[in-house]
Amino acid sequence: MKGIILAGGTGSRLAPITSGISKHLIPLYDKPTIYYPISTLMLAGINEITIICTPKHIESYQELLKDTVKIGLNITFVVQEKPLGIPHALLLASPYAVNQKVALICGDNFFYGRGLSQVLKKQSQIERGACIFGYRVSDPERYGVIELDTCGKLISLEEKPKKPKSNIASVGLYFYDETVFEKARSLKPSKRGEFEVTDLNKLYLSEGNLRTEIFGRGTAWFDTGTSLSLLAASNFVHSIQESQGYYIGCLEEISLNNGWITKNELSEFLITRPNNSYFDYVRELI
Repeated sequence: MKGIILAGGTGSRLAPITSGISKHLIPLYDKPTIYYPISTLMLAGINEITIICTPKHIESYQELLKDTVKIGLNITFVVQEKPLGIPHALLLASPYAVNQKVALICGDNFFYGRGLSQVLKKQSQIERGACIFGYRVSDPERYGVIELDTCGKLISLEEKPKKPKSNIASVGLYFYDETVFEKARSLKPSKRGEFEVTDLNKLYLSEGNLRTEIFGRGTAWFDTGTSLSLLAASNFVHSIQESQGYYIGCLEEISLNNGWITKNELSEFLITRPNNSYFDYVRELI
């Protein structure tokens, strides 16, 4: 399975901060925000990742992530000239995932929870169809909404409804089989001129090939696209790291645990890294 991260867009909800920097490069506590979706894909067992970004910011991403090949990651970059929706971004990444299943995550989504890696790895084993992830929220009208029947079976999807049928939001994480590119090509733009991920997911639903994974109380999810949610996520990371001593979103640690890099290789990598709290934590691993 290949990974795709959506890191384009204008970041208008975070202006004026995003006038000179991509919102996915803004610090979320002690790491760039983009580290967290990368780490989510890594927890799913994925180390081949395509990042979709704007022409304005591609060099910044390349500079930030240029050494990740040394820790077992294969990251490529694709430019999206205009933010035309998730299915459009999928098609831009299709040359890097020919006949492959894909996991797609929005670059401003943050996930953390006990057993998260096991859930992600389980869903990454899909043979056919797609899986979307849900999270209960107090303001579902802001999101795509998942409706389940009394047996927990998915029965409908709605994009930002005025009267939501449930409080379960569809979060920015999707696992698709290899038919996703063909389906994405069949879509037409919505009234707002974008290709909608809800329309893509409805194609799977109409085939009876769409399932859901609803995150429970033990999992935290933040959409960090606003100043308030970015602050809340940063405070959350600080609290966990300070109280438990474990780092969230540490790419080197996940790679080591996944067996993509040895302790000797990590030691070599750390020779040129600075002495600070992040890399001192990584050094403690070996």
